[in-house]
Amino acid sequence: MSKTMKSLLLAIVAVVPVMLAACSGSAGNKTKIRIGEVTRSIFYAPEYVAISQGFFKEEGLDIELTTTAGGDKTMTALLSGGIDVALVGSETSIYVSQQGSDDPVVNFAQVTQTDGTFLVSRKKIDKFDWSMLKGSTFLGQRKGGMPQMAGEFTLKKKGIDPQKELKLIQNVDFANIPAAFSSGTGDYVQMFEPQATVIEKEGKGFVVASFGIESGKLPYTVFMAKKSFIDRNPKTIQQFTNAVYKAQRWVADKSVDEIAAALQPFFADTDKEIVKAVVKRYKDQQSFAADPIVDENEWNNLQDVMEAAGELKQRADYKKLVDNTFAQKAIDAAKK
Repeated sequence: MSKTMKSLLLAIVAVVPVMLAACSGSAGNKTKIRIGEVTRSIFYAPEYVAISQGFFKEEGLDIELTTTAGGDKTMTALLSGGIDVALVGSETSIYVSQQGSDDPVVNFAQVTQTDGTFLVSRKKIDKFDWSMLKGSTFLGQRKGGMPQMAGEFTLKKKGIDPQKELKLIQNVDFANIPAAFSSGTGDYVQMFEPQATVIEKEGKGFVVASFGIESGKLPYTVFMAKKSFIDRNPKTIQQFTNAVYKAQRWVADKSVDEIAAALQPFFADTDKEIVKAVVKRYKDQQSFAADPIVDENEWNNLQDVMEAAGELKQRADYKKLVDNTFAQKAIDAAKK
């Protein structure tokens, strides 16, 4: 975990009192829920589908969506009561638990089940082999974040020591990574979509591998809330999870074109063909979770990744930080 995130979480866990319910107000007869997403990404397609296709409204919820730009900021907002539900990597709930919180952050509905980054090469490579990275300059993600941990986990699986066999750059802010690579920094870069596809379209780089495929299934991005909030608002959390599952089934059943059209309002500045290409790439590699269940084997794989990165003090208690009750009820209700 980065020093910044550690200090923020320590301060919040130590100082912020347990906030009263943030299921604040209502729009008509709908319950308002404030979601903080860690970034705006096509990777989170089911979230936007649940909004655009009216699934949250069907469940009696009025959604206020905010992009909180970074795991530390997202968790700060959640712990301080600025948002009710966070869409962020599961590792953040483990970091909070490691600081000894009396009100743990609980994962209740999974959205993505793989890493969402791709390996982009500056040069076109017809027959890529991971050993080609040795000795190269590698523009990576932030230390302690799940993208970087999944990236390093994959590199080690491929027989590469990222600290010793790469010139590893990790001091570039997330938002500036595409621009840094485009301007000449790095032989390879670990990059999210849609930037990877945009770089390809511009001829400035070429996607040669997927960290999502290589690192295996993980509870990569999950809806989570403080346990106190869940305990006070079980009906609302159930309605929320029902809407998420409706969106997941919709994404599974619909074509790339239909999904892209549903997402377009959230990506008004992104070319429609880019949105389609990214949806197809994520759908083809099964990055979108098929249901909201946070699988225990995937949870353990997540912790393996964190351990390999040296970011896990001790194994986190799955039963303490994961509650699949609402996900299972949503699945059962859909079968009726």
